Amino acid sequence: MMTSPQPTSKGFNRAFWVSSTVELFERMAYYAVFIILTIYLSNILGFNDFESSMISGLFSGGLYLLPIFTGAYADKIGFRKSMIIAFSLLSIGYLGLGLLPTLLEAAGLVKYGEITRFSGLPDSNDRWMIVPVLFVIMVGGSFIKSIISGSVAKETTEATRARGYSIFYMMVNIGAFTGKTVVDPLRNVIGEQAYIYINYFSAVMTLLALSAVILLYKSAHTAGEGKSMREIGQGFLRIITNWRLLILILIVTGFWMVQQQLYATMPKYVIRMAGETAKPGWIANVNPFVVVCCVSFITRWMAKRTAITSMNIGMFLIPVSALLMACGNLLGNDIIAGMSNITLMMVLGIVVQALAECFISPRYLEYFSLQAPKGEEGMYLGFSHLHSFLSSILGFGIAGVLLTKYCPDPSLFETREAWEAASVNAHYIWYYFAAIGLVAAIALFVFAKTTEFIDKKKKA
Repeated sequence: MMTSPQPTSKGFNRAFWVSSTVELFERMAYYAVFIILTIYLSNILGFNDFESSMISGLFSGGLYLLPIFTGAYADKIGFRKSMIIAFSLLSIGYLGLGLLPTLLEAAGLVKYGEITRFSGLPDSNDRWMIVPVLFVIMVGGSFIKSIISGSVAKETTEATRARGYSIFYMMVNIGAFTGKTVVDPLRNVIGEQAYIYINYFSAVMTLLALSAVILLYKSAHTAGEGKSMREIGQGFLRIITNWRLLILILIVTGFWMVQQQLYATMPKYVIRMAGETAKPGWIANVNPFVVVCCVSFITRWMAKRTAITSMNIGMFLIPVSALLMACGNLLGNDIIAGMSNITLMMVLGIVVQALAECFISPRYLEYFSLQAPKGEEGMYLGFSHLHSFLSSILGFGIAGVLLTKYCPDPSLFETREAWEAASVNAHYIWYYFAAIGLVAAIALFVFAKTTEFIDKKKKA
């Protein structure tokens, strides 16, 4: 049987590079849509802040819950078949997001109002047709969460795994940066209709990824494929009885609850506080830009340290990032001409947040992959994303409540003065997330010391 070359300490095989490249396309598609999803739901389909936050949170959460099951199924049918299923569903789903408003209008169910939003939708059940469309994307994306990171695990050795995940994570962030870059220029040209047409861009990206998998992806590492459902169930039971993994997931959820605010709170917050000319896509791009620039350096710098040590450093950075974001509303005159303090402090906070991510995310995936038996990489790496399920539901839910309380939609107020009075304490939002990040950081420190003590006692 013809096999692809084994990765060495200096290089990786073709399956690794194809996996990493299609992950880049998938991330371009996802983040182009996700950065403006809450705005799409509110400005185009008429959902309020809490409804749009919960829909987005449940969608994002489902993307991270389903990999527990789709990862196991991917182990059974093989990663190539799973990727084809995933990118086919994603292409259909993104196309559906773009077509839905047009189809609703063509059917005569709704019509455009003078300010681009569909008139009548806030009081109509037709807007809930978005749910099955998002569900298709959610299922397709859930395969990607486990099989791409699982493919990296299969196509690397212990000697190359940390570097492999560093490259993988860099590709993720190049995709995230590129996807979010498209949004603001498109919004400048066609206004709020950009929130509709960006979905066609995402559909094209996932179609390119589908083509790459069909034409180029072939792996020689097929251990575990074709397992019975009983064997899959036994593997799943081994994961959920691993107390270290479960506790680590709960702790890291705190970090990701803060990180989720790039999408749950920031887009609406900066547009409302800094004005309609604010560019949330560009602001959010600070995160992947910093990660791409720094993740390889930080991974090499921390190579001789344990994964938990690296994660600890990142966890204590995250509350600092939230406090910086809060400062924008407290400063006086703009520090930099032409840039509001809201934008400036948001950018600085995101820089710190991105550095925290560099310390945490690649080593977190490495930690999980090392726990996985051969042939169960998809299941274990799928389970590793459970923290994002929890942080999506909690982070977006809390964001919806806090936006409503401290930074409400200006369109709900008769005058600008009335809205300014209602949003004077908008920066309080970030105090809540600073507290969540600090609790999580302390918890990880305690976890690290406790597990270290237990391991030393076992060896004694």
